[in-house]
Amino acid sequence: MKDAMTQTPANLRHLLSDASTRLHAAGIEAPQREARLLAAHAMGTDLAGLLRIDTLSPAEHAIFMQNLQRRLHHEPMAYITGHTGFWSLDLAVSPATLIPRADTETLVEAVLDHLPGRHAPLRVLDIGTGTGCLLLAVLAEYPQATGIGTDLNPDAARLAACNAARNGLSTRCDMLSCNWADGVTGPFDLILSNPPYIPHADLNGLMPEVVRHEPARALDGGADGLVAYRALAAILPGLLAPDGIAVLELGVGQDHSVPALMRDGGLQVLEIRPDLGGIGRALVVKK
Repeated sequence: MKDAMTQTPANLRHLLSDASTRLHAAGIEAPQREARLLAAHAMGTDLAGLLRIDTLSPAEHAIFMQNLQRRLHHEPMAYITGHTGFWSLDLAVSPATLIPRADTETLVEAVLDHLPGRHAPLRVLDIGTGTGCLLLAVLAEYPQATGIGTDLNPDAARLAACNAARNGLSTRCDMLSCNWADGVTGPFDLILSNPPYIPHADLNGLMPEVVRHEPARALDGGADGLVAYRALAAILPGLLAPDGIAVLELGVGQDHSVPALMRDGGLQVLEIRPDLGGIGRALVVKK
C-alpha cells in the first residue's frame, strides 16, 4: 500500500495546507509563503509558476518532504535552495558563509552616493567577503572597477569565486583566502567589510536559523563585538588611497563605539547611514 501511495501525484493545495500548519507549529515566520517556496523549489519553478500547477510528481513530492523536514529544523531557506538574491545578483550560498541580508544592501547604496562616477576605474577591496555579495554588487554597478575579496575560510573564498563566475564578473576580481588583508597591496579607492560584530555572549540568543546553521566565526565579534573593528582601524589607513573611502557594516548599537575606534585610528567619519529599520548600518570613513 505504501509503495502504491508514493507513485500517486500529490495534490499541491492539500500539501501546502499541511506544510503551512506544521511550519507554523514549529515557529517559522510566514509559514504559508515558506511552504510555497519549498514547493516551488521542489518543482523547479518560482512562486508565479506555482499558480499554474495542481499536483507534484512522486519525485517532486519526495524532495518537498525532505526539504520540509530541514526547514522544520530551522535550517535557513537559502541553504535549502542553495541560493539567494542580493542587490541585482543571484548568489550561491553554503554553510561556509553567512547568508546575505537586505540590510547589507545599505552599504551598496552608500557607495553609490559617495562615489557617483559610475565609470571610474575603481580598485576595490572586500575584507571578509563571504559569498562575495558586497564586492560583486559594487562591480556590477561600476563596469570599469576591479577588485579583490578576502576571506579567512578557503571554502568561502571558493564560493565567492563561483559567484563571480555565476554573475559574469570573474574577469574583474580575485578571491583570496587570507587573514584580513594579509599579502594584499594597496592603495584601494574603496574598501568594504561586513565583519563579525555580535558580542560573544549574545550569540546563543540569535534566531535558531542563525545560531544553529550559520558559521559562528563570521558572527562572533568577541567579548564586546568590536574585535574586528579594532583590526580594521589599524589596517585601513595603510590600504586606502588618499581620496579613498571605506564602508563598513555596523551591528545594532555600534553607531557610536565603532566611529570612535575609526577616529582613534586616524580616519574621518563621513556618514552613518541607517537601514530601512532605522538602525545605523553603514559607516563611511576616509583618511
